[in-house]
Amino acid sequence: MSGKVVLVTGGSRGIGAETAKLAASRGWRVAVNYVSDGAAAEGVVAEIAGAGGEAFAIKGDVGRDEDVLAMFAAVDQRFGRLDGLVNNAGVVDRKSRVDEMSAGRIERMFRVNVTGSILCAREAVKRMSTIHGGSGGVIVNVSSVAAALGSAGEYVDYAAAKGAIDTFTVGLGREVAGEGIRVVAVRPGITATDIHASGGQPDRVERIGPTVPMKREGRPDEIASAIVWLLSDEASYITATALDVTGGR
Repeated sequence: MSGKVVLVTGGSRGIGAETAKLAASRGWRVAVNYVSDGAAAEGVVAEIAGAGGEAFAIKGDVGRDEDVLAMFAAVDQRFGRLDGLVNNAGVVDRKSRVDEMSAGRIERMFRVNVTGSILCAREAVKRMSTIHGGSGGVIVNVSSVAAALGSAGEYVDYAAAKGAIDTFTVGLGREVAGEGIRVVAVRPGITATDIHASGGQPDRVERIGPTVPMKREGRPDEIASAIVWLLSDEASYITATALDVTGGR
């Protein structure tokens, strides 16, 4: 990749960590964002360095504008360029019906999953767009098949947030298509990460995996492969759309 730079938000675990490591193995220099688990992020950085790659960790909450500005300033200082952004940071919450949800829960869901992605994309466009003096780049938004399925009885608010990401992908993709920037989304299906435990359903993968047409859950590295492919020149004519990686679900 000739020293190209990618920022992966939520890069300390799960899909983000696998994406950071795979991108590094393909020659990208990687900024690994995390919000709380610095040790895990440094572990990803150490693994990349051990394999001959270049990476560093950046703490920051994507839902806070000041943190986003500081994250991108750190990338500027360390690498002096930006060629890719993977908007992977996201949260779920406890299984709940809509008529049981608090305003605080809904605000957090959209602040991290939607506002955070838009704020990061804003900063990426400022650096990558040809109208700002950039040389182009790629933004990959990590959505979810929940955007299509709705997640009734579990977390409709999360599904709605990911639906917003799908719409944002189309809109921003068309907005900057003539400025050297591609904007795409990946919509994972049920994937074996610890985000399900953080939402109070540690057995969710085991329950849903066998119901998928392929009869199993996805692996984080399988989602990462799709993300890194979309970052690459092999996907050079793909923008303003989403790729489902769901096992047929």
